[in-house]
Amino acid sequence: MVGLRPGLGDAEELRARVRRQQAQGYRLLAAWRAGEPVGLAGYREQENLIYGRFVYVDDLVVREDVRREQLGERLLAAVAAEAQRLGCARLVLDTGMANALAQRFYFRQGLLALGMHFSRSLG
Repeated sequence: MVGLRPGLGDAEELRARVRRQQAQGYRLLAAWRAGEPVGLAGYREQENLIYGRFVYVDDLVVREDVRREQLGERLLAAVAAEAQRLGCARLVLDTGMANALAQRFYFRQGLLALGMHFSRSLG
């Protein structure tokens, strides 16, 4: 996860954040190799007026040395299958504007850019 979220201080901070997010329905799916996680997908079911019920992918990361092994595709497919099982009609995620490699990956997975995500710091 540190590869995707370098601002995480340490393993304890990651665990604390995941526990808080789990209270909001966050789930973490892992791809394992030799007892070690090599890919992670963090997601949660949500509902809003735009999409109705949907699954939002908070985090999707695969360790760099195994990125050519379709683990990201398989993780995303597993999350999409879970979304369908939950009765959700849509899968939604955000990625950075400068993250061209991720954008190409998402387009290949059938995801389309439908809008822009805006944010600002409050502190």
